[in-house]
Amino acid sequence: MVYQTSVVRDEYISYVRLEKNYSANTVLEYENDVNEFLAFLQIEGITDLNEVTYPEARLYVTGLYDKGLARATISRKISSIRSFFKFANSRYSINDSAFRLLHHPKKEERLPAFFYEKELEQLFNSFEGDDKKSLRDYALLELLYATGIRVSELTSIRMQDIDDYLGIVLVMGKGRKERYVPFGSFAQTALDAYREKSRPLLMKQKEHDRLFVNLRGDPLTDRGVRHILTMMMERAALHTKIYPHMIRHSFATHLLAGGADMRTVQELLGHSHLSSTQVYTHITKEHLRNTYMNTHPRA
Repeated sequence: MVYQTSVVRDEYISYVRLEKNYSANTVLEYENDVNEFLAFLQIEGITDLNEVTYPEARLYVTGLYDKGLARATISRKISSIRSFFKFANSRYSINDSAFRLLHHPKKEERLPAFFYEKELEQLFNSFEGDDKKSLRDYALLELLYATGIRVSELTSIRMQDIDDYLGIVLVMGKGRKERYVPFGSFAQTALDAYREKSRPLLMKQKEHDRLFVNLRGDPLTDRGVRHILTMMMERAALHTKIYPHMIRHSFATHLLAGGADMRTVQELLGHSHLSSTQVYTHITKEHLRNTYMNTHPRA
């Protein structure tokens, strides 16, 4: 069957976007991974996907290691390209054995970073004033910690997704899977103040239904949230480097340390597999051990 590599690529990207219904960020990652691999083939003088064999696949992955990429990133790239070849095989009967034979690198045993409760308390206590920006930032932080949602999920929340009566928020997760997540009184109070006193001023005649907005009245982006969190850390004089998932990790760790069961935490986080949630048990065990070693007189 006659095909053009660029056509196969474009059809594959449409497939993961429309049929697999992946998020915009995931589609972009897949597209970049495939484009990088096709650029590698061009350098190697390979113009036919059927000519890609196991040695070429190994050579490409070796190059990724040489660049110093994390194992998780390399594993994702292998998955992206393997999926691309699987699609090409089903659509154009292109040989997909090269990446089927390739093993994923072993995952690095690295525990997720999280905040201790006293650090978060210091972060919350750093807020002063009731100006429109402070009210927004405080509500954003309260909701992130109260729900453990991802930043991409936070920025996609609409005004109508908040149920004040039940104290829950409708979240659009990975793979466009919806779930309801509860939040407590602290987040409720912060959201009330933000929606009543801050958001109307920030909107500046703009018309959209996104809950969190930037200083121009446009929907807040993932990058905007990261910037806000960095500014929070500087104001609180916390020297830990922050990234948005740390609050999500803290949410899960504190729940498990407080006695929450694994299945509930899995549901709240929106994890498809329990194994994704189980990593947090290692954190809580390590925390228990450190507490014991630091406090027991004969430890």
